[in-house]
Amino acid sequence: MSVKIYYNPRCSKSRATLELLQEKGIEPEIIEYMDNPPDIATLQEMVDMLGITPRELMRRHEQVFKDAGLDDPTFTDDELLEAISQCPSLLERPIVVNGKKAAMGRPPENVLDIL
Repeated sequence: MSVKIYYNPRCSKSRATLELLQEKGIEPEIIEYMDNPPDIATLQEMVDMLGITPRELMRRHEQVFKDAGLDDPTFTDDELLEAISQCPSLLERPIVVNGKKAAMGRPPENVLDIL
């Protein structure tokens, strides 16, 4: 099983999700996305696997989201994905990917459905 977690060590939900995976005997590939931001193609794959829109992949309560005016509905999906790739703090976290399936670890137990 090739499991990846898009992880921020400063995020309690990321830490709890990683701990849950490890309790289940899974040692995922840990991608610290703040240091290694996903590219636009990877973000689009996440959106597709999660069945959400790029805007739903974003942390909409972050100040950087508000400062950039990203709540403006005229932004295209491509522009929103570009914004996330340029400013990874906008990425909702954690995201766990298992093959062609993905889940957001909010709450951490959500990821159990894709294992």
